Amino acid sequence: MLSVRHLQASYGAAQVLFDISLDVGAGEVVTLLGRNGMGKTTTVRSIMGLLRPRGGEVHFEGSVVTGLAPYRIAQTGIGLVPEGRQIFPTLTVEENLVATASTRTGSRRWTLDAVYDLFPRLKERRSNLGTQLSGGEQQMLAIGRALMTNPKLLILDEATEGLAPLIRAEIWTCLKRLKGERQSILVIDKNVGVLATFADRHVIIEKGRSVWTGTSDELMTDASLKDRYLHV
Repeated sequence: MLSVRHLQASYGAAQVLFDISLDVGAGEVVTLLGRNGMGKTTTVRSIMGLLRPRGGEVHFEGSVVTGLAPYRIAQTGIGLVPEGRQIFPTLTVEENLVATASTRTGSRRWTLDAVYDLFPRLKERRSNLGTQLSGGEQQMLAIGRALMTNPKLLILDEATEGLAPLIRAEIWTCLKRLKGERQSILVIDKNVGVLATFADRHVIIEKGRSVWTGTSDELMTDASLKDRYLHV
């Protein structure tokens, strides 16, 4: 579904990505792992067209999307839950959700009722403004907003960063449910142990390069990988 090959990207003269390659297949959950500052968010920004790559290619469902405008990449069927949530603060929960709604056919049909079923708390807060939500509620809203585009591929950048343990558990439950419904997902997060319980494959990046790809069993049984690439 998603194929990234030898991706390179820079901020001005400062090159951040040197050689990133990864794949996400239909119905797969794939993680993008690495320490802070290694280029994970830059990879997502480059995939989504928010940063124009300086080299390499991004293919989605067999078509080259490298360098397309972000809205055109979104229209192909990629939904983004960005780092920092970036919900619309002066819109209500329900307005945030319907603002991005699309009738595109993904792995299932996402409607307001479906999102409220996934996150009952959002239904309770549907008339509240974005500024009146907790961090956890904002993250639920950011996920729900992305799902309302009916994406073929869902990308989550820092899925549970800064959230309380109970809220993190709720987000993990949500992602596991989405996996059960065959939603393709690319997720960035630091909670490797939880990710390993449901992700199909993992990609580790180090200093702007993809340095390892493997299964959860391979990741969890090789302590040297975590010591070398993930631990601070």
